[in-house]
Amino acid sequence: MLRGLARAAARRPGALWTRGSGNRTGVPAHVVDLRSDTVTKPGPAMRRAMAEAVVGDDDYGEDPTVRELQEKAAKLLGVDRTLFVPTNTMANLISVMCHCQRRGSQLLLGQECHLHVYEQGGVAQIAGVHSHPLPDLPHGTLDLAELERVVTRGLGSPYHPVCELICLENTHSSSGGRVLPIDYLRQVRLLAQSYGVRVHLDGARLMNAAVALHMPPARIVEHCDSVSLCFSKGLGAPVGALVGGPKDFIEEAWRLRKALGGGMRQAGVLAAAALVGLADFEEVLPTDHKNAQRFAKGLQELASPICSVDLAAVETNMVMVRVHGPPPEELCRRLQAVSADEVAQTGRAVHVLLFPWTERSVRAVWHRDISAQDTELVLKKWGFVLRQLGP
Repeated sequence: MLRGLARAAARRPGALWTRGSGNRTGVPAHVVDLRSDTVTKPGPAMRRAMAEAVVGDDDYGEDPTVRELQEKAAKLLGVDRTLFVPTNTMANLISVMCHCQRRGSQLLLGQECHLHVYEQGGVAQIAGVHSHPLPDLPHGTLDLAELERVVTRGLGSPYHPVCELICLENTHSSSGGRVLPIDYLRQVRLLAQSYGVRVHLDGARLMNAAVALHMPPARIVEHCDSVSLCFSKGLGAPVGALVGGPKDFIEEAWRLRKALGGGMRQAGVLAAAALVGLADFEEVLPTDHKNAQRFAKGLQELASPICSVDLAAVETNMVMVRVHGPPPEELCRRLQAVSADEVAQTGRAVHVLLFPWTERSVRAVWHRDISAQDTELVLKKWGFVLRQLGP
């Protein structure tokens, strides 16, 4: 869908995709890309760290920058060890394969979580694991009574698969970046332990959750048996993720990484970028969250009744916008248009790129490339366009 939107916009005269570029009439243009926090570009400090990284062969465990990243991340997450991998999708798949070594094992997870919806069913087609999705509650949590019912159904039964793993996602992206409450994590862990089940945390945006909760990430991870962390989302690195857990778990994860084609050579150039992202997350992510909240509040004032935002649900860097007027695809198309009225109002041509998320909503994700000034530009753009769309 994103590629289709990109091609459609590129075909329109004057379509702009580069921040700070100009159009055919010489009007200064500004692109505010809110599709995801994966669209960040490494800044000067990150690029410099990548260029100067000391490297070795990480497939042999000899890359000093990768080892530094893994050691620092292990300490930050409060786990024995971590393993650097290319993507968080691979990190999640490796974790499931480590925990569920018997084919046909059952994995319980939310029906809208990333691992179930956006990772191509890898746990089934590669690991031979049976996923049982449960309804997600509005906060991104699962109903504990239903969770226990499904866990216990396979105990001693020759008909049902045996549950070996529960997967949680924090922050929960399909719920708009909601943060799982610590008490909920504690209850899931106690339930799992009582039936011999393990818990894996898809922590793609774990650092956003830690900042929102005002606590070290280790306080979150302590309620799980393993964790994944993505560096190419809120942390702004171009590539990379990691798996964290006990020593024997990571030793098995290393073997599986090799089997899945994730063994890398001079990976220190990538680990260096991840180290920069880790170093400043406590400074950068609060600004991302504040800008998202500022955008949500301004949009709520400008856009009603065409669309609405649940301000209480804006906990991190995502804003879910419920569209009451045109379909999200049509709204996104109009938001990318450039007109003389728009230039007169904003002083420049503004392109806002959003992600059509569900049938009647769009999602905006704030990240380190977007400033407070961008927030004002986007709000002006939204206010103008939505007034034109209204009655």
